[in-house]
Amino acid sequence: MAKPKMKIKKNDLVQVITGRTQANGGDKGKQGKVIAVYPESQRVLVEGINRVTKHTRAGQGGAASGGIEVVEAPIHVSNVAFVDPEDNKPTRIRTRVETVERDGRTKTVRTRVSVRSGKDL
Repeated sequence: MAKPKMKIKKNDLVQVITGRTQANGGDKGKQGKVIAVYPESQRVLVEGINRVTKHTRAGQGGAASGGIEVVEAPIHVSNVAFVDPEDNKPTRIRTRVETVERDGRTKTVRTRVSVRSGKDL
């Protein structure tokens, strides 16, 4: 089965656009860098967003100590929006397809473009 396409990639700066507001203990409006992308479940892992408390058991031989740790949990890609580098506001991403001729060969090149500013990403 083919992997679903996602417009948000690793190392993109994204903003949470849905959920509980920061005043109510949520993450709406916060910005963070994408650490990992999971296309199968349509989720992204964002630095500092959707932090959950995880109880871990001590590993064999004392390699990993057990206890309570706070880690980021994946968030659905529809709940985040790419942040435009021009004005630090959320935007959609469009793909521009161009045909470039190099060394006598035609090649299609896809470029990510910000809908808000029209600039290449």
